[in-house]
Amino acid sequence: MLTRWLLAAGRDLIADADLIAPTPLHWRRLLGRRYNQSAELARRMAGSETISYAPDLLHRTRATRSQGGLSPAGRKRNLTGAFKLNERWRDRITGKRVLLIDDVFTTGATVERCAAVLKRGGASAVDVVTIARVERPRPV
Repeated sequence: MLTRWLLAAGRDLIADADLIAPTPLHWRRLLGRRYNQSAELARRMAGSETISYAPDLLHRTRATRSQGGLSPAGRKRNLTGAFKLNERWRDRITGKRVLLIDDVFTTGATVERCAAVLKRGGASAVDVVTIARVERPRPV
């Protein structure tokens, strides 16, 4: 059901994408959870489209605190240097549009850091599709 929602919401982005990749989990968090929900969504999306799936495009280089309860600035600091491009993909992303899949978008710190790594690695563009977005109350 969630994949169908993502496919419908991201139809235009999917049509323009060359690669689809999930936001990565650190190996310890992956071991504890036993799956990466973003990877499962990205895999299913790629399988229903003609788009290359890059499950290991990015690596999480270090364990980070949970982002819950951190301020937007704290979230950015928490993720500084936490992501790295997998070298085996370096030649294959140059000039390509990458569609990044994340489960929850709160402040955008995770996808912002991932996109920066991909752009430095040669991607021409990085688009993001997510299941949920946290909306903070705005002062009236």
